[in-house]
Amino acid sequence: MFTGIIEEIGKIDSVQRDADSTVFHIAAGIVIKDLKVDHSVSVAGCCLTVTDLDASGFVVRAVKETLGKTTLGDFREGAHVNLERAMKLSDRLGGHLVQGHVDATGTVHSVTHLDQGVEMWISYPKRYSAWVVPAGSICVNGVSLTIAELSVEKFKVALIPHTLVHTTFGDIGASDKVNLEFDMIAKYIETVVARRQWPS
Repeated sequence: MFTGIIEEIGKIDSVQRDADSTVFHIAAGIVIKDLKVDHSVSVAGCCLTVTDLDASGFVVRAVKETLGKTTLGDFREGAHVNLERAMKLSDRLGGHLVQGHVDATGTVHSVTHLDQGVEMWISYPKRYSAWVVPAGSICVNGVSLTIAELSVEKFKVALIPHTLVHTTFGDIGASDKVNLEFDMIAKYIETVVARRQWPS
């Protein structure tokens, strides 16, 4: 479980692909301080398991399903990624409850630069519209954000300068793909309500 508050921006040092999975070595400084093999790390919003560590970073493996469902399949050496260690029960929940289970990818529709920050519209698959709520939470590339405005198959987020500097959003432009995880509570409520309508 994560909070969507990014701890640092990591850099992909190496990418090793095979038929069914891809192994990434990610350079990092902050998140490796108390990281261990088998720990979970959010990499661009995807919960991955640490398989190895060294002084400069850590190694994770993404399987075929993850590569096809997220943007990880497009990652290349030199790419920068948002990183967050799994939260502790004693931590403050500064963002919202994030599982690191990407529901879908979205596409940045437009980026508007303001005097103080950026407004970004992101399109998403219409079938997930029940989980997108005005002023609700959404996780984009591992970052906990608030939906500022909503239209058909698009939502707007407002990014302050701090977020642009301390996440990869400073490098994102129109037409870029992003990982989306919709609000966990909204997903559970919809499922419970739908199941109550099943014939007994």
